Amino acid sequence: MFIREKKIDCGQYREVDIIPRTDNAERAVKGKRGKRIRVTAPKQKDINEKNARRYLVQLGNGNFGKGDFHVSLTYSADNLPSTVEAAEKFVGNYLRKVSRRREKLGVEPLKYILVTEYKYTKDGSSITRIHHHIIMNGGLNRTEIEAMWTKERINWKKAQNDPNYFDEINQIGWANADRIQVDENGIEALCKYITKEPQGKKRWSSSRNLIRPEQMPNADSKYSKAKITRLATSADAGKKYFEKQFPLYQIVSVQPVYYDETGWHIYLKMWKKDDVIDKKRQRRKGEGKWKKNT
Repeated sequence: MFIREKKIDCGQYREVDIIPRTDNAERAVKGKRGKRIRVTAPKQKDINEKNARRYLVQLGNGNFGKGDFHVSLTYSADNLPSTVEAAEKFVGNYLRKVSRRREKLGVEPLKYILVTEYKYTKDGSSITRIHHHIIMNGGLNRTEIEAMWTKERINWKKAQNDPNYFDEINQIGWANADRIQVDENGIEALCKYITKEPQGKKRWSSSRNLIRPEQMPNADSKYSKAKITRLATSADAGKKYFEKQFPLYQIVSVQPVYYDETGWHIYLKMWKKDDVIDKKRQRRKGEGKWKKNT
């Protein structure tokens, strides 16, 4: 058995797993080490499992934050779709409207994560309580975002001159757009909320222009089992030590977990420091140079 440091990056967000590995497990995946690889997305657009929900948190934190929106969409009784496919067609049309509006106004292209939640009736013949959660980038105002949840074609010129125009639009159902609230864990709480253990089922999709989580090359010789045990059982769970190991990052979470079969595992969450991000932006723009003493 040896200890592996596994790093997953998505934008400015990083998760690090320090976990025991066995030689047998390593032989089973021989040839897959030493390269930066894209993390495998949840299969079949399903998020009813722990690893899939973790992927959505990484994707959310890597692409969205302050100034972006969480949009909730429901259906009125008259518009309730009978199948998941029909509901996805409704919400697909909605996203196209939002995308066209953004293009018309000259704001950045739409980025989104879509989660559709639903239940089957007792006889399994149809769905019920279907609704959608969308995390999308900012750039539009919430009135416009909510108004586009309609089958009607919106007359934007008339809307600009008539303050009551949006009140008269026939909505598909209830629509609510909230500005995203962030904390030290980014939008993890929101991602966990929309992917919480469901009473029914959940399906997800996302725009193609998102930054995707990438697994960096593994490090298998940095830690011994004894060292990880000392760090995991220390007063700060090794946070001061890890801050020296990852000096470009602000560590926001260190979680040690003990398993009888393998011993201590340590899971870290961190964000790239603002001054590091600013320096990289300056270099891209040719506005500054790296200096050892700054």
